[in-house]
Parts: sequence; C-alpha cells; structure tokens
Amino acid sequence: MEQFLYSDLGSFYNFLFIVALIGLVVFIALYFVDAGYGKMRNEKWGPTINNKVGWLLMEMPVFPIVIYLWGMSPYSATRQMPYLAFLIIFEFHYFQRSFIFPFLLKGNGQMPIIIMVFSVVWNIVNGYIQGFWLFHLAPRYYPELYTPDWLLDPRFIVGTVIFFTGWIINMHSDHVIRHLRKPGDTNHYLPKKGLYKYVTSANYLGEITEWLGFAVLTWSFAGLLFFWFTCCNLVPRANSIYLKYEKEFPDEFDRKKLKRIIPFIY
Repeated sequence: MEQFLYSDLGSFYNFLFIVALIGLVVFIALYFVDAGYGKMRNEKWGPTINNKVGWLLMEMPVFPIVIYLWGMSPYSATRQMPYLAFLIIFEFHYFQRSFIFPFLLKGNGQMPIIIMVFSVVWNIVNGYIQGFWLFHLAPRYYPELYTPDWLLDPRFIVGTVIFFTGWIINMHSDHVIRHLRKPGDTNHYLPKKGLYKYVTSANYLGEITEWLGFAVLTWSFAGLLFFWFTCCNLVPRANSIYLKYEKEFPDEFDRKKLKRIIPFIY
C-alpha cells in the first residue's frame, strides 16, 4: 500500500499544492462559465443522466475509498480514537450525500454526464487525500498528534461544532429547496426560509461551513485543501445563482438586500 501511494511526506504536500492550484483555476473559470447542472443546466454541456443516478454515482466513490484506506492502514492507532472519530464524521456526511440525498430529489431533472465525471474524479482524488493523510501519513510522521487527548483539544471540539452546524444548515436548506413547489407546480420561487432570508445559496454556505469544521478538527493541510476546493467550486456558483435570482425576482432583491453566500458580506 505504501509503495503504491505517496509514502514521502514532501511528495504528498507537493500533490496538495498542485490540487490547490487546480482549485484556483476552477474558481476563476466558474466566474466566466456556469457549471451546467441544477439551475444552470443547458444543452451545451452535452448528454445527460438522471439527477438521482448522477448524484449517486458521483458522490458514492469517496465513501468506500476512505473506509478502504482506514482498513488498510498498517498503524494500529487508526483503530483507536480519535482516528475513528475522523472516519465517522467524514463518512457521516458522505453516507447521507451518497445513499440518502439522491433519493430525496424530486422530479426527473437531468445532469450533464461530463459534470458527473468531473465530480467522480474529484471525489476519488479527495477521498485519497483525506484518507491517506489521516490513516497513513499522520500516524507515521506525526504519531504524537492524534493521541486520545485530541478529543479534548479545543481544535477538535470547535471544529466538530462547526462541522455539525454546517451539516444542519445544509440539511435544512436542501429541505427548503425541495419544498418550494407543490406537486404539479412548475413555477420558480425565491427561497425565503432559514438562512435563505440572508443569502441565495444557504445550502452552499452549509457545505462550506462543514468542511471548514473538518479542516479545524483535523488541523491538517489535507482538510484545509478540502475546504479551499469547496470554496473554489461553490462560491462562484453561488454568484451565478444570485445573478439568476436577481433577474427573476428584482423587487424582492431590492427589498431583502440578499447576499450570495456569506450573510451581510458577500
């Protein structure tokens, strides 16, 4: 296992740096090109697949990858806390995202296959980054870092609170979006409940908050990269959604003074 993956810490960090640069490119590009799924879907993105199937296929790979990396770790410490806590917290999100969220989607929406493929690649890469750092590199190079005392460390406690706060925001915001329309209704509506009173992409705010929490509770460059890449993907998309809503509901925008993704700021 160690021979197949990056066993040198310097090489691993170089890899993180390259992925971070790719994230920056994605961030800039998405301010000029709308990612063609959800509200921004259009024909130019080519063949499509059912939304439910697409979400399942693109989110699912990370779930077994991280479990595999945990199971194949040669370090007995990874069977103990706090490594188990990291595994449970990470997989808690992806179990819901992979095996519950797709089946909650309503209607027969479509997702471009190329978007799904890009997401599959990212999830595989990110699953490797998070799992290999936590269960292979950290216990090898920093065995003194994640001792049982880490569970009482302010970074773990604060990060966990931030993570689950983001998860709650995400779940509630997705619920609001799913229930904007009654059966048979095809009209468009501006979401107004929860944090949608302040931003037009409250669900993205929740997801970004989750991975900020994960970066804090693991106190790792791997977790920070996940947070960074999530921002690079979702912040410009939140801008696109904001501009779309602004055109559809100009009067409500003037009255509410909505922001894109960070309440009162952006």
